[in-house]
Amino acid sequence: MPAHCMRRLVLAGIILGISAYTATAAQTLDLIAQKGTIRIGYISDEEPFSFKKKDGNPTGYVIDLCGKIADAVGTKVANLKRDYVETTLADGFDAVKSGQVDLLCGAITINLGRRQSVDFSQPIFITGASALLRKDSPEYLMALFLDKRLAQVSAKPAPATSTIGVRADTTTGATLREALGSDVPKTRIADFATHQDGLAALENHKIDAYFADRALLFDLASHAHSPSTLAIGNRLFTHEPYGIALRQDDSAFRLLVDQTLTETYQSDDFAKLLTTYFGQEGPILRREIMMQSIPQ
Repeated sequence: MPAHCMRRLVLAGIILGISAYTATAAQTLDLIAQKGTIRIGYISDEEPFSFKKKDGNPTGYVIDLCGKIADAVGTKVANLKRDYVETTLADGFDAVKSGQVDLLCGAITINLGRRQSVDFSQPIFITGASALLRKDSPEYLMALFLDKRLAQVSAKPAPATSTIGVRADTTTGATLREALGSDVPKTRIADFATHQDGLAALENHKIDAYFADRALLFDLASHAHSPSTLAIGNRLFTHEPYGIALRQDDSAFRLLVDQTLTETYQSDDFAKLLTTYFGQEGPILRREIMMQSIPQ
């Protein structure tokens, strides 16, 4: 091959390499500015954190926080548009990683495993996993999740087997399997696509308990056909800090997100926001979130 042709090939390779590096190195704010749109991914069945209103539009505690972040981005990107992208928990992390969404909003637990593929904001909520039960659920389950002594319940023998439901693709399933040690009678774990499916199975006696983050269970119970027939466990099996998922290796965007959240936490509007979605629990939740927040 002639030398001049070789030089052209080498030069072309260098140019392609630079172009590929520029594309991969582009930061979130740059990409948002190029498109004029911030893409907010959300999980639609995690009320009161992220869900759909009757008109089909997304709403919820985390949706409102992501809206605050979009406002902050709007001070840097003129005429910013918002594109809400419905996704699932299973697909949402891939959507963040591939750049299909800029923020992933929902009841999303921050953990080290997930941080291998995405980054997270500072914590936006603190909760823990427990169970929703029927008041006629097996008494060993009532003792397990309501933190009662077995001696306090009747001597009725436990069933040969029982079933506890969990939402598929969540951290709570693994936690439940660890919690059901050798002292617990044989228990089957059933996965459900949505929390609503799990609630329906519990009410229809297809499962004996439904295991999820306690903050979600309160809202789930309120949508039951007969809420008075259900009980919510008070024993927590996990520490679950929720966060907003972001692209990895983008410190500038994460700083903007965290600055916006801290400013929101310190504002009077935050107390109103918590009361809107969590009622009387709002003041307690605010103290817990403030304790975990990043100061200015």
